[in-house]
Amino acid sequence: MADIYDVLIVGAGHAGAQAAMALRQRKFTGTIALLGDEPDLPYERPPLSKDYLAGDKPFDRILIRPPAFWADRDVALLLGRRVETVDPAGKTVTLSDGTTIGYGALIWATGGSPRRLTCTGNALRGVHSVRNRADVDRMIAEMPTVARVVVIGGGYIGLEAAAVLTKLGKQVTVLEAQDRVLARVAGEPLSRFFEAEHRAHGVDIRLGVAVACIKERDGAAVGVRLADGTVLSCEMVIVGIGIEPAVAPLLAAGVAGGNGVTVDDCCRTSLPDVFAIGDCAAHANRFADGATIRLESVQNANDQANTVAKLLTGTPERYDAIPWFWSHQYDLKLQTVGLSIGHDTAIVRGDADTRAFSVIYLKQGRVIALDCVNATRDYVQGRALVERGAVVDPALLADPAVPLKTLA
Repeated sequence: MADIYDVLIVGAGHAGAQAAMALRQRKFTGTIALLGDEPDLPYERPPLSKDYLAGDKPFDRILIRPPAFWADRDVALLLGRRVETVDPAGKTVTLSDGTTIGYGALIWATGGSPRRLTCTGNALRGVHSVRNRADVDRMIAEMPTVARVVVIGGGYIGLEAAAVLTKLGKQVTVLEAQDRVLARVAGEPLSRFFEAEHRAHGVDIRLGVAVACIKERDGAAVGVRLADGTVLSCEMVIVGIGIEPAVAPLLAAGVAGGNGVTVDDCCRTSLPDVFAIGDCAAHANRFADGATIRLESVQNANDQANTVAKLLTGTPERYDAIPWFWSHQYDLKLQTVGLSIGHDTAIVRGDADTRAFSVIYLKQGRVIALDCVNATRDYVQGRALVERGAVVDPALLADPAVPLKTLA
């Protein structure tokens, strides 16, 4: 066996990096290793589809911490390495190069890998996902020869990429299988607002469409054929249709789970001394009425990492953080608090035409979430309404002259 670490963290993204940092902040004195399958130091993921793709931020400005930070805190970085198998009885992992590493506690923070298209042409040159630095570097390298881009998937990643590519002068078409963009995460008023914004910037948004195949010439993508026979010519295809949790080694080791790894309110899995955090951790969330969900957000990654660090340093505290998210598209800053899934009422607060408004979501009269576009005050003040599940007169919620803090 090569090494044994008191805490072995598998996954060097937001969750893994925060777990290592939180342990040291909480005076954990044992050995820590942070193992990641990319060669890079831990870095922020949200800027990949925004500032980094646009060229507004170089890579060193999206590092979570500078290189010296990890050495100063005695965190061993095992980069460019992948775990193939986990032996929970022997408390070891085996890497793809055959190396075996032992652990006292194992924190699984691997996130997920992008869902791929299943149609013909899904692996052609010019077909990209936006999940890591290498993905975006390949896109950037191709940009000089790209005039037309087809984005498959009208979620946040797809729309953010569309906004950046439009800014870079590309002709962009967004394809969404459902009848509106952001259908899985937001209400119709927000969807229609963003559709109009993108169209106003020249993006061709096509709803309710299915992709039949990616057309090819000399090994490269040259177009997307839709199910109705329409062909959209392009030099680049970006696929943003969600992620698959990267949990196969844990599932093979017998952990409870499926769509992610099931964890309790301290992020413990069903295996002894094995934890899961971040995008790959399926947990019961009170802001989803107790349903077991995975949250793909920096907030969840950081808060679950802190939960495990507290447990391992003798001050356990259950995970109960309010979910929040953000998205930047053009000059629009969208901030979300709470989970709008299952809402039965969506109240528009303010005027969407001013490009500064909020959508407040109710379920059985309770405030469960807010989507705030260029409306930071609503986002900050509305948090208390979501935390309390406040029941408020809809007319007051809809009136932007009534501060939300007075309704909490």
